[in-house]
Amino acid sequence: MTICAAALALVAAPLAAQDIDAPQSLEDLIPDSAVENPDAWAQQGTDEGADLSQADAELDAESPIAELPDMQVAWPEDLEFEPLEDLEPEEEILFADLLEDRQQVAFEDAELEQVSDALVLGFPQTEPPFSERGDFIDRFKALSTIENFDESEANVALIAARAREDEELLGNLLRVYGYYDGEIVRSIGSRTPGDAEADTGPVVRFDIIPGPRYTYGAIDLGQLNTAPDAERLRDSFQIASGDYLQSDRIMTERYNLDRALGENGYAFAEIDEPQLLIDHERIEGDLTMPVRPMGKYVFGEVVSSDPAFLSNPHLSRIARFDAGDVYKRSLEMDLRRAITATGLVSTVSITPREVTPPQGDQPGVLAMDVALEKAKLRTIAGAIGYGSEEGVRVQASWEHRNLFPPEGSLRVRGIAGTQEQLAGVTFRKNNFTGRDMVLTIDAYASSVRNIAFEARSVALSGTFERTSTLLFQKPLSWAVGAEILATDERNIVRGGVPRPRQGYTIGSVFGRATLDTTDSLLDPTQGFRLTGYLAPETSRTGGEQFYYLRNQADASYYQSVSDRIVVAGRLRFASIQGAPTYAVAPSRRLYAGGGGSVRGYGYQAIGPKNDFLEPTGGRSLVEASVEARIGTGLFDGAVSFVPFLDVGSVSIESLPNFRYIKYGAGVGVRYTTGFGPIRLDVGVPLNPDPDDSPLAVYVSLGQAF
Repeated sequence: MTICAAALALVAAPLAAQDIDAPQSLEDLIPDSAVENPDAWAQQGTDEGADLSQADAELDAESPIAELPDMQVAWPEDLEFEPLEDLEPEEEILFADLLEDRQQVAFEDAELEQVSDALVLGFPQTEPPFSERGDFIDRFKALSTIENFDESEANVALIAARAREDEELLGNLLRVYGYYDGEIVRSIGSRTPGDAEADTGPVVRFDIIPGPRYTYGAIDLGQLNTAPDAERLRDSFQIASGDYLQSDRIMTERYNLDRALGENGYAFAEIDEPQLLIDHERIEGDLTMPVRPMGKYVFGEVVSSDPAFLSNPHLSRIARFDAGDVYKRSLEMDLRRAITATGLVSTVSITPREVTPPQGDQPGVLAMDVALEKAKLRTIAGAIGYGSEEGVRVQASWEHRNLFPPEGSLRVRGIAGTQEQLAGVTFRKNNFTGRDMVLTIDAYASSVRNIAFEARSVALSGTFERTSTLLFQKPLSWAVGAEILATDERNIVRGGVPRPRQGYTIGSVFGRATLDTTDSLLDPTQGFRLTGYLAPETSRTGGEQFYYLRNQADASYYQSVSDRIVVAGRLRFASIQGAPTYAVAPSRRLYAGGGGSVRGYGYQAIGPKNDFLEPTGGRSLVEASVEARIGTGLFDGAVSFVPFLDVGSVSIESLPNFRYIKYGAGVGVRYTTGFGPIRLDVGVPLNPDPDDSPLAVYVSLGQAF
């Protein structure tokens, strides 16, 4: 206690100097006796030697107080209370405030959207109208956590957790559409009572009160106005002050502006991330998106990193632009794809390089630096197979794709089979004189024996064509060429009866053109194709010279009738005019039947036949096909079924008489891959000849037509 006393003395000493009239503090109220002997001071008022624990034991907590103190409170005699009136039920609808000074909405009048059995959206606000409601609901359905879960496992706790996530989602979506003062009222209840068929699981209801829709205020696009064609560029960014605010539209228009810059010469343009400042007082959002055009440019030369491999002039021919054209980013990307499509490079990159900077209104000049890495240029390929129409077939080839730079390839090929033997060499020059222009020279010797004829031939042909490829499908492609052919042919030998051989020397020039509006080369779903082919020929056989015209026209049409069904149809007409049938070599006559013709019949099995039931071929042909390509959900939609009906006729005369007409039908399966559909068709002949098989199977890449 010495320490406590000392402490208190230290505190009390300064008080002597204070005013005696000052209020007493705690130290003033403690007497000196308590400080000098606190134990004795604490025992004052108690019987000396008393046993406190015994006294406590004698107290009974249940005993009442013996005497109550004398307390009297006067009751006011003049106090009166008014009688309570019965309250009537509130007939008016409850209202919820949007924000201060905002219009009220009625929940009981809300329009409801049943998203699922466990989820309902309510729209109590009628003014101002929720203009983006339809799209808002669709996006919410796609992202909702309640919508996308198994309701059989639903319980109140799980629903409540999902509801909190969906409430946050709805708030974010409202802000996306420019409703920055929106409110979401969430409630969880049970499904409609009394309905015997109704599930008794929990239901979440969100009442959405979007409030007013914000608009764009000030729009700052940085240095865009310094560009020479600033007005055109500004028009590509279709957001103006006063437009309704929608944040994801900002990203769309940013892309459009970036694309416009890249397509109008601004190779080095920069656009910063957009910033949106919301002003709740003005109900507006100010948009800032700094743009730096960095000058306008035109194309200069194309510079190859390996001129001996792919020269500068050759790359310039591949490019779809000339020096002096306004720079376009799409043309730069197109050149990169075209170089990749040559198959000669493993990697390629293109970097614009400033040669001359812009001066005033005059654009600068860019060189396009092309960095190449060579791919492996030599290829050895082989295949072994069997087909009911071809028998056993073994083929092999060797190719050097750039033996004659640039893009001059040499290919040596051979075929050994039960029905065909061939040895040939092909020279091919890609991008010859221009983009997708191809020169091909082919020489071969072959021996063919099929269901219709035997032929031993030696041929030399040349073709110059504008091709349509998987990467660069063209609305118009064409080819012109010439061919010289010497062949010794006859119909096949049956029953040991030899058929006479006949020699033909043939010279031909030909042309082909295709008009294509379809959306795919291998798997079209809409559009049409028209192809015409003309080939004036001369043939010398049996000491006589004959002149005739081979021609063919093909038309096909494709139409999507639903998301999963495409209807396709085709027609073909061909004829040989100007010479009798015997003057035309059997290998150049017209036949029908097979996977690309009338399915259900063998290859070249349809048409006129001789006494030995050998197809002799004809001088006119008509074919028609129709099929429905029906998609399924199998393998993520990769599998489709294709019922089809084909018809074809081959006539001896140069105009069809439909004497030998055949029908085929069946069903196919398509499996869609990254490079096109794989086709499996099973066809049945509807009016077969005695020697026709009851079933035919065809497998190939791509659709039948």
